[in-house]
Amino acid sequence: MSGPPDTRGDAQPPAEAGTFEDLPLHPKLRRGVHEIGYRVPTPIQTGTIPHAVTGRDIVGTAQTGTGKTAAFLLPVLERLLEEPRGRILALILTPTRELALQAEGFLRKLAGHTHLRGAPVYGGVGMGDQERALRGGAEIIIATPGRLLDHMRRGYVDFRSLRILVLDEADRMLDMGFLPDVRRILDRLPRDRQTMLFSATMPPEVVALSRQFLRDPKLVQVAERTVAAVGVSHLALPVPAQLKVGLLLNLLEDQTMTSVLVFARTKHRADSVCRQLEHHGIRAGVIHGNRSQSQRVRALEAFRTGDLRVLVATDIAARGVDVKDVSHVVNLDVPHEPEVYVHRVGRTARAQQRGDAFTLVSPEEEPDLARIERLIGMSIPRTRIPNFSYTAPRPAPPAPGGPHHRPPFRGRSGRPYRSAGPRRRR
Repeated sequence: MSGPPDTRGDAQPPAEAGTFEDLPLHPKLRRGVHEIGYRVPTPIQTGTIPHAVTGRDIVGTAQTGTGKTAAFLLPVLERLLEEPRGRILALILTPTRELALQAEGFLRKLAGHTHLRGAPVYGGVGMGDQERALRGGAEIIIATPGRLLDHMRRGYVDFRSLRILVLDEADRMLDMGFLPDVRRILDRLPRDRQTMLFSATMPPEVVALSRQFLRDPKLVQVAERTVAAVGVSHLALPVPAQLKVGLLLNLLEDQTMTSVLVFARTKHRADSVCRQLEHHGIRAGVIHGNRSQSQRVRALEAFRTGDLRVLVATDIAARGVDVKDVSHVVNLDVPHEPEVYVHRVGRTARAQQRGDAFTLVSPEEEPDLARIERLIGMSIPRTRIPNFSYTAPRPAPPAPGGPHHRPPFRGRSGRPYRSAGPRRRR
């Protein structure tokens, strides 16, 4: 299972098919596609599906929001349509539970007119239902690496019938430290299988992984890895770090910002920002690694349905945010890694729509923004909001008797004690 990806004939983006009728898919799957609302396949779908349905290994590179999930789910379903139930036939590995749930939701709709069943396997919830799915309750398993290994250590996961493996968001799995877990899982799978690897970027570790575990893969590259999602308008807003939340509140006075995804660097900051937004009467929710799965699902669903206007998220949690109509992405903190910016802004302008990405950049974050500009190959325009005060108010002195007022130390005479300075040595 070695050899570099076959890049012959793939230097240019694949031409789009007119409709899904032009792709080699069973009528049952086309019916599911139509019910979801897909009409025209995206380039990654057009480039992947004809090769994948023949059983060929695939390396697919495309930015987020370009239809990668359907690009691998449809050929997986096509190849398994004639297979019997009750055995694990396909495994899809993904870095976060949100992405696992997202893929399982797509699978359920696409496979609605077939006998094939899917099940998500991820941490943070009980293992009972997942164990039943792994024991034969589903033919397609969508799993995060850590939780799948937990089940595998218990000895009841049988991959002997596995025919297809998909590594989704491979670059992110490496960023999150999953490479050792991924290797342990792959070493336990049948060698005679089809493997598809999808990634928004192709760092050297992902290339090495493809060479080790894929056989003569077809490279389907629909965009340069340095290009952010098409349809995104980028804008940088220079502002002192201590005024960022105030500027965010100012921006949210614009009622055209109907569905706003705000990225914060840490869990504590995400919680703090969410509380401040709610204090100012803005319907906001938060998702990050310390929130329970039920809390994250409720917040994401409320954001998707419009009950929440703003969702504050950390990068890891936001990988599963698949909401069609995110009007704006706001980078409250500039990411240290330029590729993270590409993933963030890809949450808007999905499915060939348009969206806006605002980045609040403090002076110390300018070097990070410069690296982002080099990666995406463009200079992000900078502007100042005219009705916002960029001068931080000076704190008022503490009032006598207030909580921060410290009375002077007084000696026995009752007069304030004044130090005469350091004592001299005799």
